[in-house]
Amino acid sequence: MARPVKEKFDVTRLRFVLLGLLVGLMSGTVVSAFRYCIEVGLRYSRLVYGHLRIAPFVWWQWALLIGVNLGLALIVAWLLKKEPYISGSGIPQVEGQLAGELEMHWWSILWRKFVGGVLALGPGLFLGREGPSIQLGASVGQGLAAGFKLSGTDRRLLIASGSAAGLAAAFNAPIAGTLFVLEEVYHNFSPLVWLTALAGAIGSDFVSLNVFGLVPVLHLSYSRSLPVSSYWHLILLGILLGLFGYLYQRILLVMPRWYRNLTHLPRPLQGIVPFLLVILVGYFAPNLLGGGNGLIVGFGQYVPSLLVLIVIFVVRFVFSMISYGSGLPGGIFLPILSLGAVIGAIYGVFMNQLGLLPHVYIMNLIIFSMAGYFAGIGKAPFTAILLVTEMVGNLTHLMPLAVLSLTAYLVVDLLGGAPIYEALLEQMTMPKTVQQLHRPDRLEIPVFFGSPLNGKLVRDMPWPKEALLIGIRRGEQEVIPHGDSLIREGDTLVLLTDATQRARVKRRIDALSAALGKTHQNS
Repeated sequence: MARPVKEKFDVTRLRFVLLGLLVGLMSGTVVSAFRYCIEVGLRYSRLVYGHLRIAPFVWWQWALLIGVNLGLALIVAWLLKKEPYISGSGIPQVEGQLAGELEMHWWSILWRKFVGGVLALGPGLFLGREGPSIQLGASVGQGLAAGFKLSGTDRRLLIASGSAAGLAAAFNAPIAGTLFVLEEVYHNFSPLVWLTALAGAIGSDFVSLNVFGLVPVLHLSYSRSLPVSSYWHLILLGILLGLFGYLYQRILLVMPRWYRNLTHLPRPLQGIVPFLLVILVGYFAPNLLGGGNGLIVGFGQYVPSLLVLIVIFVVRFVFSMISYGSGLPGGIFLPILSLGAVIGAIYGVFMNQLGLLPHVYIMNLIIFSMAGYFAGIGKAPFTAILLVTEMVGNLTHLMPLAVLSLTAYLVVDLLGGAPIYEALLEQMTMPKTVQQLHRPDRLEIPVFFGSPLNGKLVRDMPWPKEALLIGIRRGEQEVIPHGDSLIREGDTLVLLTDATQRARVKRRIDALSAALGKTHQNS
């Protein structure tokens, strides 16, 4: 009689949970130090501007301030020239790295992003710490993977774990950090991915809580839940957030071109503009400096008048574009949340003045709007809901958060808005692809009635590596494609390729269409 085969204990998941915890503890240490340095820098910046406001005018003090800001801008420019991948939030870079589109040296990114981020955020530029924190965590994960000689999927798992750990430490939000990596960055919900990412986020949050305490980052509370009879406000506010979210996307994506045309400065030196302009903001409104978490928490004590709120929104919107559009190391996560809170406050105060909303519910809308605005711009509604829930520290508002986030998401989607980080990644990799073409040529592929390409999402298509989809012609309209773009009958796909590869790309697209047709028939 044959003996039963004894099952071997599989330690794969345990191994990656332990590796994720190690990544999380190390990432939490790095990001907590990063966060602490930024807070110290911002505190001293506000003290300097507070002194200048009350003290008599002394020319050398102003000359010193301008000289210091110029010096910081030049240091950051040097860092950007040496390592261009530290520009911006860092989230598109991590997304591209996990997708195999970009390759970066972890140590070069780690120390330069840390220094550049502190120098950019400490003076009070309207940038967030969360994007750099995610890139710092990813660099730590990549470094540990190199140390353990891991490659392929194992390496990507540690990078994803570090990304989740970075966001968890930046906001004390481990669940949202994990979900953000799964929903927006890695696009993979396999058990091994979320286990490793969650372990990293928990380890990182443990370090962060020991440094900064247990109080949620955006601790806000409201006395009464919004009644169901007032949910129509969520629909109207969601539409408003979606419209402003689409506007935010469009302007943010054209800012590099505007900077190039208006300043004629080399890309690394464009940060000089916000470094000088922030002096005016700091002098007249020092409380508005930074990513915006202080502004959001301040709404818990006092909500300004409608006119003041509109001025705050305009200043924060414009200067957020100027800050991020310059390519400085800093994110848009927290600025988006702060703009959402201001929009919610504007709507709430306006409706209160019309007698359509009791004053007690204004704070509810401020909290909900943070999630709605991010859900629309980032097109990551689950992350938005959980992030605001964890950052605010209240679990009683999930239903209105979901209604508002879904409404804002749908408005941006109907307008053709792309997930902002995916769009930023495409903007980053497209010039690189075009430069590789010796003789660029356009190839137009019509999508006929009954074509297997009809109804397919751009992200689901295995496009030839020799070509780049740059447009979809739909009647008289030219659609800029992104991952969520739906291919329809009657469209004309416009691809950019090398003239020598044109015929080959055409054959591959035809073969792809034929394969899709067979798959459809078999199913």
